[in-house]
Amino acid sequence: MDKEISKRWVRLSGDRARRGEGARQRDPAEGSGALFPAGPLGLAAAAASGRGGSAAAGRPAEEDAALTVTVTYGNAALTVTVTYGSEKHNLRIASQEEDSQPTVRDMALLIEQVTGVPLSFQKLIYKGKSLKEMEQPLSTFGVKNGCKVMLIGKRNSPEEETELKKLKDLEKSVEQIAKKIEEVNKELGGIQKGFLAKNLQTEALSQLEKRIKGTAEQFMKILEQIDAIAFPENFSDCKQKKKGLVKKVQAFLAQCDTVEGSIGQEMDKLQSKNMALAE
Repeated sequence: MDKEISKRWVRLSGDRARRGEGARQRDPAEGSGALFPAGPLGLAAAAASGRGGSAAAGRPAEEDAALTVTVTYGNAALTVTVTYGSEKHNLRIASQEEDSQPTVRDMALLIEQVTGVPLSFQKLIYKGKSLKEMEQPLSTFGVKNGCKVMLIGKRNSPEEETELKKLKDLEKSVEQIAKKIEEVNKELGGIQKGFLAKNLQTEALSQLEKRIKGTAEQFMKILEQIDAIAFPENFSDCKQKKKGLVKKVQAFLAQCDTVEGSIGQEMDKLQSKNMALAE
């Protein structure tokens, strides 16, 4: 299979996966035998298994891997060669936003997926300059199709990846709990705008107060869980993630305090009005 046919096959498979056509696909280099799931994950699995056409076309294995792990979200995309030590990866980078140019972050996220080097530990260098501004399009730095970018950074050990997953799971829990703040805030805004009958406001505010206090307690429990996690000195990625997660939870706790204060003010106003009417 020549290079152009291989590329067309990868693009066609990606398009079919996005349209939901076909549950499974066969590795075209084999003709028969192992099956892989449809879509980019299946293509990545084919590459990881050492298949995907490298032997047939006489190309390096990393070129196949680079071609198959990419998911195209928008129309604009470019191919760059990323060097990492003795490794070389040809990556097709596309923007995660439709009709937008790929950014440094888009490239860094794909590099993390392919090399295993966490985004926070990556130092990307192009023509002697460090690419630090993650939200900037690659074109801003003159990165074009076929350019070479150097990666400096370290991979995490399997043990650190396991600990990192625990923190990521806790982070998901934090984000779920944070939705409760938004819900309470929204209902409070409705009461403040007079969308609820006055005779129902006292009970409604009392319930909102209980809910926001319960949410704050959940955040406190998460903080205790985070605090109980200890890492070896060399688990720097985990330590950085833990520190960031603590700050995020503390920020949500501050939001809870603000919302609870606003509820208290509304309850005081309502009480004052009721007392004035009683007189």
